[in-house]
Amino acid sequence: MQFHVNGFQGSQDPLVTQYQGTEPDFQTSLPQEVDVLIVGAGPAGQLLGAQLARFPNITTRIIESKHGRLEQGQADGLQCRTIEIFEAFGFSERVLKEAYWVNETTFWSPTEDGKGLRRSGRIRDTEEGLSEFPHVILNQARLHDLWLDCMKWSPTRLEPSYSRKMVEMTLPKGDEPVHVTIERTDAANQGRREQVKAKYVVGCDGARSGVRKTIGIEMKGDFANQAWGVLDALIVTDFPDIRLKTAIHSAEHGSILIIPREGGFLARFYIEMDKLKQDERVASKNVTAEVVIDRAKKIFAPYTFDVREIAYWSVYEVGQRLTDHFDDVPKTERDQRNPRVFITGDACHTHSAKAGQGMNVSMNDSFNLGWKLASVLHGRSLPSLLHTYSEERQDIARVLIEFDREMSRMFAAKPKENASADDADSVDPAVFQDFFTRQGRFMAGLQTRYKPGSLTSSDTTYQHLARGYEIGTRFQSDVVLRVADAKPIHLGHTMDADGRWRLILFNSSIASPSSPSTALSTLCAFVEKHLIPKYTPSTSDIDSLIDVRAIFTHSRQTFEITDLPSLLLPHKGKLGVQDYEKAFTDEVSYGFGGGELYQTRGLSKEEGCVVLVRPDQYVSAVLPLSKEAEGMLEGFFDGVFVEVGKGSGAVNGL
Repeated sequence: MQFHVNGFQGSQDPLVTQYQGTEPDFQTSLPQEVDVLIVGAGPAGQLLGAQLARFPNITTRIIESKHGRLEQGQADGLQCRTIEIFEAFGFSERVLKEAYWVNETTFWSPTEDGKGLRRSGRIRDTEEGLSEFPHVILNQARLHDLWLDCMKWSPTRLEPSYSRKMVEMTLPKGDEPVHVTIERTDAANQGRREQVKAKYVVGCDGARSGVRKTIGIEMKGDFANQAWGVLDALIVTDFPDIRLKTAIHSAEHGSILIIPREGGFLARFYIEMDKLKQDERVASKNVTAEVVIDRAKKIFAPYTFDVREIAYWSVYEVGQRLTDHFDDVPKTERDQRNPRVFITGDACHTHSAKAGQGMNVSMNDSFNLGWKLASVLHGRSLPSLLHTYSEERQDIARVLIEFDREMSRMFAAKPKENASADDADSVDPAVFQDFFTRQGRFMAGLQTRYKPGSLTSSDTTYQHLARGYEIGTRFQSDVVLRVADAKPIHLGHTMDADGRWRLILFNSSIASPSSPSTALSTLCAFVEKHLIPKYTPSTSDIDSLIDVRAIFTHSRQTFEITDLPSLLLPHKGKLGVQDYEKAFTDEVSYGFGGGELYQTRGLSKEEGCVVLVRPDQYVSAVLPLSKEAEGMLEGFFDGVFVEVGKGSGAVNGL
């Protein structure tokens, strides 16, 4: 964590950014003009708000129809990848301290006589080495509070404007703003309308999205003929795996997925209910909590299931639905105009809850979009960059839908040994367990791989120099040792959600860190003297757009940090103080491991390499550590950034 860059900050909490001026009022009224209007304050809307709130010169507002903070959430599972994102926003420790850690998953099937249950398998929930973070469970309402804190600590002090719903939206012609009519729903202002002009609108407003309907996008897919109950309860049972994530297939009464909750006592149960008839909806079944509990008791038998208190319950239908694109520009018009309205999360993809994907994928949608909006609004990128949001995330959602369809089918299928001979949908318990194991990376949120495009290089010529950093995948973190103070640091944790690109230079073992004639030193000089000035205004910090870090194979005791290229010891802030946190070594730290980065990630010690990482932590390119990298980097960034002094192309000249 860095602070004091612009002067001594005092003894206040460094997480709470100092705010200059009068604290803004987000509840009384909305501005007539904003840069970004976010509709919906769920996890996707809050992450997007937290991202944009970090930029004081971007005016962002979030409207939410509820009258205040969420008190009872429905989602609870947080993937490893999601915790990595929380680390980028500065609150992963708070989540990890409070949450339930999902370390194992067990599987239960009917006994041979079909009258009981037996544990048929046990697996590690997340594959060893996938992430430094675990898969955890935390109530959605608590997560909302953490996002609210994150926004409140930001330079803009952003918070949702409650008791407001969007009632009308007029799409722009050309560079005109989007006109949005908002209606107040609080008692004191019931029915009063506000008019807002927004450069961009983002619909994070759920499966019944008003934003989606306004831009004429249709959800396509099917509702399966299967109903499920969900129950958060405090129970007493003699079932031994109640504090483990557990999938139970009974002989005759369906399946249950157990998700232990934070706090040590509460658990969530996804309970298979009766199949629905063609065109039948679960709302017509008049299912009560007692019906859900009775089904759970039958599935658990002969184990007891004594409910002492219900915290939350509901019933829902399994269905997989997806939109063709995630913005207001049809695919046939993408070469004619740029998007101004976007949808995220449940507004563009819906599926079952059992794999814990919904909230996680929704937040990843927003993380993909947020830095792109900021780059365009700052005039650093052309508005055409925003096409990449729908291009990238719609592909990911399509894979999710297919995965969820297969998982839902397996959950609802009878165990093979208890099914009739003509039951084609039966599943072997061993096959079901194997499916979980094979899909572990997907369920951890770590299977995403973006296709080649303007932000992801198609050139894999030098991929062999960094086999563990596959182009298009997220940059996986490892422990390195900081040169200046010998502190062990997870390299990925230096990549905050601040909209910056990362250029990671891995030095070769042959080249001395202190030599001014090495390939690393030569490349640093090019980046400092030519590449950064080409895209970064002279009034900004040298690393405000492209953040360069270097990792050396040599021991930190064999060279002085002051002998490194000046780009790795840059002067920053109002006072021109030096940043000592750009250089690291791959050596064992004091009690925290490390020293295995090159080996673990398949990095070439003999040649070194360059890894380019985009602001949402995905690898854009792997390049050689040589003169050749100069032209390759400049060519790549010419397709992303606007050259200083050449005009921003931003909406309305921002």
